[in-house]
Amino acid sequence: MVSTSISVSASRFSDGLTDAEKERLACALEFVTPCYSELSVVTGQNVLQFVEGVLSTLAMLRTDVDSMLAAILFELPDLNPVAAQQIEVRFGKEIDDLVNGIRRLMKLREATWSQQDLGKGKDAAGKAAAQMETLRKMVLAMATDMRVVLVRLASRVTTLRYFAECKRDDGATRQYASETMDLYAPLANRLGVWQLKWELEDLSFRFLEPEQYKRIAKMLEEKRVERESFVVNAIARLTAELKAAGVKAEVSGRPKHIYSIWKKMKGKSMNFDELYDVRAFRVIVDDIKDCYTVLGIVHNAWAPIPKEFDDYISRPKSNGYKSLHTVVTVEDGRPLEVQIRTREMHQFAEYGVAAHWRYKESGGSNFTAQEYDEKIAWLRQLLAWKTEIADAVVEHEDVQREWVEKLKAASLDDRIYVLTPQARVIELPCGATAVDFAYQLHTDVGHRCRGARVDNVMVPLNTRLQNGQTVEIITLKSGSTQSGPSRDWLSPEYSVSTRTRTKIRAWFNAIDQQETLASGRSMVEKTLQREGKTAVNLEELARKLGFAALDEFFLSVGKEEFSLRQIETVLRDNAPVEEPDEFVANKSRASSVTQGAKSGVLVVGTDGLMTQLARCCKPAPPDNIVGFVTRGKGVSIHRLTCKNFAEMRNKAPERVIQTTWGEQVKDTVYPVDIFVMAQDRQGLLRDISEVFSREKINVIGVNTQSAKGQARMSFTAEIGGTTQLQRALAVIREVNGVQEVRRQ
Repeated sequence: MVSTSISVSASRFSDGLTDAEKERLACALEFVTPCYSELSVVTGQNVLQFVEGVLSTLAMLRTDVDSMLAAILFELPDLNPVAAQQIEVRFGKEIDDLVNGIRRLMKLREATWSQQDLGKGKDAAGKAAAQMETLRKMVLAMATDMRVVLVRLASRVTTLRYFAECKRDDGATRQYASETMDLYAPLANRLGVWQLKWELEDLSFRFLEPEQYKRIAKMLEEKRVERESFVVNAIARLTAELKAAGVKAEVSGRPKHIYSIWKKMKGKSMNFDELYDVRAFRVIVDDIKDCYTVLGIVHNAWAPIPKEFDDYISRPKSNGYKSLHTVVTVEDGRPLEVQIRTREMHQFAEYGVAAHWRYKESGGSNFTAQEYDEKIAWLRQLLAWKTEIADAVVEHEDVQREWVEKLKAASLDDRIYVLTPQARVIELPCGATAVDFAYQLHTDVGHRCRGARVDNVMVPLNTRLQNGQTVEIITLKSGSTQSGPSRDWLSPEYSVSTRTRTKIRAWFNAIDQQETLASGRSMVEKTLQREGKTAVNLEELARKLGFAALDEFFLSVGKEEFSLRQIETVLRDNAPVEEPDEFVANKSRASSVTQGAKSGVLVVGTDGLMTQLARCCKPAPPDNIVGFVTRGKGVSIHRLTCKNFAEMRNKAPERVIQTTWGEQVKDTVYPVDIFVMAQDRQGLLRDISEVFSREKINVIGVNTQSAKGQARMSFTAEIGGTTQLQRALAVIREVNGVQEVRRQ
């Protein structure tokens, strides 16, 4: 049991606060003390000690009193839910909103830790870095009030200080340290909160690399007295020379950070004594002219190392950073680094649009997320403005209120960040729906999407998602005939992402193309039937008509971009076309009219005329028939509905002759063409052949084609009459997968 004697005094953190603000702070501490005194936070630290640590950090950052009140109260909902219900009543809605914002960020811990293992392979490091960058953006996006982020950073540095004080060394501690190094230290860096950035890195490094930390700390301590003595003497010497030259300047030593030293030793393969900035100081002057004056004085006092001089004033870095960097050799022969800049450059490098963090984190490379960078720069400027206000002890409530309103509004509100059930962060445009989320995961997931759960609750697909929600998409099984998007999803109600709408349109364009393809194929086949050329090789026909591929031919016909008359012209000009690639034939029966059997056709009013059944329409009893007198081949018998006959009749009506079926010779059969379209599958041809066998119909020719899961079959069968044919067609329609069957 933790002692109840722990208490927190508001007076320690009240510098710069008005009397009214001091009273609010004291009231909040008085309110939570009975609730917190005997309890601990999840790390094991007493809650009041934890609150005290967070408040001391916020006081150092000179945040407003509302940030401090939120820091005091945000643990209350977990530790005392009843008391937490009084937050809004006692302290106002704004404080309640701040508390809720901090708690949302706290829930990210589990999601962040899950990113520790993003798989293996050469791209694993890049994926991990990209995911962590998205998490950083998510932290900012979830904090609609940016003070929430400051409280979160203060909370994390307090936790790490506690671990260091207790000398903890376990898996959980290292996990906290790893998360801090990946997420919170870079975030503090980007916001320009340098005091926290360095401490977060050093504390995390202490737990992640304890041996390296101790080694560098020991080297710094061994050289501390010598180093500090040297820097003090060097500063005194330079200050005197600057004063003699009439240059007004501030000269100060630069703080030493263990993690930064280790990174340089590792990255440049240098020994500790070889590092230039172990002994270093910075000179800040009023204008650019003084920068070069100071440079001359420094080089006159100590011998410069030529290759280590950089003029970032005349040639600024790509990110806008300006300063003079030089390294000189001092009396003991070891290097000393000196940075020279104006006050404006210093502020710009620390807080301005130049965003010095880009140089540090990218190694000088350019970033592409320009809009995001600009917003970060704006947030950092707000932080710098707050510091200036505190320094000037501005007490006008209207000015402070203006700063608070701008800080609250400075959120990254054009993007949202949600989680998959596996805690992967997905970035979406503001207002995105569950449909947008599905397509962002994968195009196939979007097409098969049929429902969504948000935070384990079923929601409609047009539900607008919010930052930090966990979204799960419910999909149909892959290959389902019902999969595919709805056209309604193209409306702004269901999708706001351009990517989503592009993917949906692509789906429907593909469907429309397939329908056009099928329509074109049907139109071509009907033309061939009309011309009596069903055995024509379609690919050869397409090539003769100028098409590189058969599908291009069908699409052009289906879109009515190509006239069917051109096909008729090629066919009627007797242009040679190849036979089908796949053709199976059986011997015809002896009594088949194709082998000279009597057709049973009577020519009205005439005896002894030679007759033959037309091959274009293949008539069979009891079709209505008509005769056409040919040159040298007797009378050609057509079905009355034959389009070829209709054309011949228009050209030579005098050659039309009336015919009828006479008495049928027993066992005489007639060839007919049958077309079948079906979903392609194993055993389809066998099943259709069994129908012909059961109906005692002899098949003398089969032509099959299969493409994209669809089979097209042409059968030439011998029938005794159309009654037998209709019975067979009805049975074929019942075969599994058959979509269409007809006599051609």
